[in-house]
Amino acid sequence: MSTNVLFDAPGPRTRRRHALYSALSVLGILALIAWWLWRLDQNGQLAYEKWEAFVTPSYVRVLLVDGLLQTLKMAALAIAFAVAFGFTFGVGKLSDHRWVRWPSWLVVEFFRAVPVLLLMIFVWYALGIAKDGTSFWAVVIALTLYNGSVLAEVLRAGILAVPRGQSEAAYALGMRKTQVVSIVMLPQAVKIMLPAIISQCVVALKDTALGIAIAAPGLTLVARQIYLEQNNRVPTMLVVAALYITVNLILTALATWLQRRYVGEKRLEVPMVGDAETRGKVPA
Repeated sequence: MSTNVLFDAPGPRTRRRHALYSALSVLGILALIAWWLWRLDQNGQLAYEKWEAFVTPSYVRVLLVDGLLQTLKMAALAIAFAVAFGFTFGVGKLSDHRWVRWPSWLVVEFFRAVPVLLLMIFVWYALGIAKDGTSFWAVVIALTLYNGSVLAEVLRAGILAVPRGQSEAAYALGMRKTQVVSIVMLPQAVKIMLPAIISQCVVALKDTALGIAIAAPGLTLVARQIYLEQNNRVPTMLVVAALYITVNLILTALATWLQRRYVGEKRLEVPMVGDAETRGKVPA
């Protein structure tokens, strides 16, 4: 039987103690949930009339079509634009030219520092608050600027995390810096930074909820309309939270599958100076 070098394998008494701790933790969580449900019932939040809207087809259609679908559209556009933004300015921060590196640094650091809600409000007023659709695009643009700036730093850190010998070997083969970055370093950097990209996609999806401050379409705006009409704020918030959690879990599961399918199972082939294919081709 193999042993772990980091710690000794637990004995029978330790395993029983851990099982007891786990059982007590589960009982504590169940007790907390039961107390919370009891409090909701005491305050009348579990009454049927509070939840009736969520089994009524017209309300369900509005919640899913006007709420969830609009939220997914904003998140998808913001994520797509943020990836392009992050790639552009992340590579720009690594440029050897100051006239490219310093403006890229300024843009990334500025939009990373400004709160997302303030960005949404500024963009909304810049586009014109009286025009139709500006609140939608204000959310998309604000999330693009913020998440794109974060992804730019993630990309830069991913490229810098690639072992230095990889780039040195590529330069020794006569590659230009553009080729080194795009062919050798970026494929490996993507594998390093993919978990951070997934996390940022989840953040972008959740931050669409801030669009309620500028009357942007989405789950939070529809939820406000429902609970103001039905006087069921707590049930509505619970349903909206469940929708956000479900979508985020699906997104995380999909991203994890893509990581295993296209990154984890494929070994990245990087030309090295000592490889048999390149031996004898290195400039003297």
